[in-house]
Amino acid sequence: MEVFPELYDIFQGEVASVTDYGAFIKIPGTSKQGLVHKSHMSHCRVDIPSELVDVGEKVWVKLIGKEKTDNKLKFSLSMKVVNQGTGKDLDPNNVALDQDARRKQSFKDYTSQKITLEAVLNTVCKKCGCPGHFAKDCFMQPGGTKYTLIPEEEEALPENKNEAHISENSVKKKKKKGKKKHKSKVPSELEVSDSDDLEGGSQSARKKRKVAVKALKKKKKKHHKKKHKD
Repeated sequence: MEVFPELYDIFQGEVASVTDYGAFIKIPGTSKQGLVHKSHMSHCRVDIPSELVDVGEKVWVKLIGKEKTDNKLKFSLSMKVVNQGTGKDLDPNNVALDQDARRKQSFKDYTSQKITLEAVLNTVCKKCGCPGHFAKDCFMQPGGTKYTLIPEEEEALPENKNEAHISENSVKKKKKKGKKKHKSKVPSELEVSDSDDLEGGSQSARKKRKVAVKALKKKKKKHHKKKHKD
């Protein structure tokens, strides 16, 4: 009966073959071979294992795993945790091996899973008063900021640029009309005859208007003084 090394034992073995994914090492005293994966050949990245070891070369390895499938034993070996010159164990507490195992377990492939979008719930939270979720799912702290859904507002945009330009002009005209209404109207006494309107640019017409305005102001002042006296 063949005697196999125990888990985490260190021994020196001969390289039996080299593949693209690692090297197979002969286990002394047995007819079995163990695999050193290229990720366990060195602390540096190894892309081509044949560049690191050759067939027939002797290397120091550590037994890091045993697996029995279909009544066959498979051995996993590591070179990077053993000093290749002296055969000394560089990881006596197996800390590095545990870290490697955790990295493999923590990695999960989610590419095959479908993303499902959940509909917004037609309810109001009793905790924060915001719609769209239940009180058990509310993450708002007491006195914190409230978050709610933003209502969708559809603005009616003009079909073309001409309509937008026309609407802007109409708004400007309305503003001008409003300003004109607030201005004081010229009294009937200051209305100029048709002949004066035709000569609006002449100096005589302007002088007549100034004189009429002054006369009207004097009448208003006299009228106010009489009222105060009465």
